Amino acid sequence: MDPAPPRESAHTIGRFGALLLDAGLSVTDVRHTLDSLAAAAAPGSDWTFSVLPALVIINSNATGRAIIINAEGTDLSFRQAAHAGRLARAAEQGRVPLEQLDARIDAVRSRRPAHPAAGHIAGAAIISLGLATLFRCPWWAVIAALVVGAVVGVLSWGLGRLRGATAVVPFATAFVSTLLVGTLAHTFDLGPVPLFAVCAPVAVLVPGALVTNALLELTATDIITGSGRLAYGLIMLAFMTAGVFAGARLTGLRIDGGSAALVGEAASVTGPVFGLTGLPPLWMSWVGVWFLAIGVGAAFGSSVRLTALSVVVMTCTYAVVVLLSPAFGTVVATGCAAAALFVASTIIQHLSAAFPVTVTFQPAFLLLVPGTVGLVALASQDVLAAAPATFMSLCIGTKVGAVLADAFRRRPRRRPLLT
Repeated sequence: MDPAPPRESAHTIGRFGALLLDAGLSVTDVRHTLDSLAAAAAPGSDWTFSVLPALVIINSNATGRAIIINAEGTDLSFRQAAHAGRLARAAEQGRVPLEQLDARIDAVRSRRPAHPAAGHIAGAAIISLGLATLFRCPWWAVIAALVVGAVVGVLSWGLGRLRGATAVVPFATAFVSTLLVGTLAHTFDLGPVPLFAVCAPVAVLVPGALVTNALLELTATDIITGSGRLAYGLIMLAFMTAGVFAGARLTGLRIDGGSAALVGEAASVTGPVFGLTGLPPLWMSWVGVWFLAIGVGAAFGSSVRLTALSVVVMTCTYAVVVLLSPAFGTVVATGCAAAALFVASTIIQHLSAAFPVTVTFQPAFLLLVPGTVGLVALASQDVLAAAPATFMSLCIGTKVGAVLADAFRRRPRRRPLLT
């Protein structure tokens, strides 16, 4: 008798891989999870798994047959991603039989946010508010960022529901955002506009998760998928930059070259302290970090516990950058923060599967991700300086963090895992 499990089991494992792809995991992590699941739940199988960003291929070495499972292409909320991570842990440990996995997958997919549109719009506004405060834009720009961020949230949600309109969302939202800010600055003669008064409202659309997975896949030698994701992320950034340039050209908007461009440089911004043109005090940058974490949680359907964890992780990440920047520079500090963040996220996932890396690592990466840095660098025509150096620092830091995290995962477990 063929010891291999039936074809239905392979189909179930493939569906589980598709769930993890929709939850935002890199193809490297999905493949490792499927290998572990097959070894635990289907020990007689001879299958090998090939994972691409939108599908899972299960190959039988004995028969040469292949099963292809397509991901649904609908991004799961952070809460759903947490449930998917918990389910992965339970399945690997044999606490969820393979015959029950299909029903559990359907249950995770059915846990959709009650009001996704309201969450996305509110999250976009709060993220914009947080970034404008974090980088100490003038008070008028902070208020404008909150309002324009909400407009961007409405526009991106509406266009995202239209078939074929997804490709124009980055350009359209960046154009409208810059047009509104530029018109406001021209009407009230506000002079040069801080960078993040323009970039903060569209930060919710910066492909942070996409670039993060591309980075992880490239450092794990998944060259094809990593290169494809990175190319798509750069195209999205290029469209957003084109929208910024178009809106600035129509309104005559001028960018303040002295405004902060990187995390850790907010302290260098000086100016008046009173009135709408005054700057928030330096301690308000920490409040901006908290707003940013809360906004990410609202925009991506996070639970209260996950949002609270994001606040803690992002605060610690910002603290590392602020403490190391004066001594080593922002670029080196960014790489150190990325390494520490990756290790911390892996430890948190090791302790509780309800807090997967995809939920803890990616939100805090908004502070460091080359998506935000690249958009600012492109908008300020400083491509040859900040973006490549910061990107390389992130690559090195994330790779070091991955090596340290792998060493931690190989340690023998002395107590049961928290779930």
